[in-house]
Amino acid sequence: MKNEITTIQLRENVKRALEKLKEKQNESYEDVIVKLIDKKNKDKKELERMLIQECKEMYGENLRIVKEWEGTLLDGEERE
Repeated sequence: MKNEITTIQLRENVKRALEKLKEKQNESYEDVIVKLIDKKNKDKKELERMLIQECKEMYGENLRIVKEWEGTLLDGEERE
């Protein structure tokens, strides 16, 4: 598909919100929308990275706890 220009309809309140997001007077609505999309994608990648990091940290902590309990459970089972 080519980079054809299309027309979209926006409610007046959405248009005003986009207008407030402009950093320069001559910035187009398309520029604002593209920046919002880029920010959303960047934020999503950062969230995924943070979730992966947190899961790794939790895994390490859970593994440490399991190892502590392994010895306790084995000792308890052997006593019975």
